Amino acid sequence: MDSIVHPGTAPFWIALLTVAGLGIVELVSVLLGASASGLIEDGLDFNGLGDAESGLLGGWMSWLNAGGVPILVLAVILLSAFSAAGFALQAVISQFHEPLPLYAAVTGALAVAIPVTRWSSRGLARIIPRDETSVQEQADFIGLVGTVTLGPLDQGHPGAVRIKDRYDNIHTLRARAVPGHVIETGASVLIVDGKDGLFEAIPAPAVLEDSHYPNNGG
Repeated sequence: MDSIVHPGTAPFWIALLTVAGLGIVELVSVLLGASASGLIEDGLDFNGLGDAESGLLGGWMSWLNAGGVPILVLAVILLSAFSAAGFALQAVISQFHEPLPLYAAVTGALAVAIPVTRWSSRGLARIIPRDETSVQEQADFIGLVGTVTLGPLDQGHPGAVRIKDRYDNIHTLRARAVPGHVIETGASVLIVDGKDGLFEAIPAPAVLEDSHYPNNGG
């Protein structure tokens, strides 16, 4: 235990606590009927991060395999590897010398965590592959029926709609109701429009709602 609480480990404790915080945020969001990771994924396009106009940050995110695994999973891997490497580095150094200065410990931990994150995320992506033929374009969601999981939907702040694409992949979409409609949580909706990661929905017509829940008809 003494090796863990040596001076120069504060950044690694922060990283470890952030991992715990991300887990709590995801758990709370799921209990509220949404998914933090799903909302982030739907709001960002990681498939184009390697484009020249994305700059240095885009290149690094692409190298780390952003898009190959959910972004929160990538963050957890990176922070966990950074924390573990930092604690281990300071523990080993402390056996022979004073703990490393903070900048040196952080640099060393990052030098380990970054490639570990890349290798780990690529291995994880093979275990839980993300179908490359699944819905990628926003227009592909138009005409699909889903369920309001965070509402009501009106013309104010966006809510959340849980929807299944034609490949049976589940998505959580940010959505508002079309003007003139207020749609309660739990109601079925039809996605009719979408732009810049935000969709518009109307109450699902009965015939589409029945097809969305095929067992309802017996």
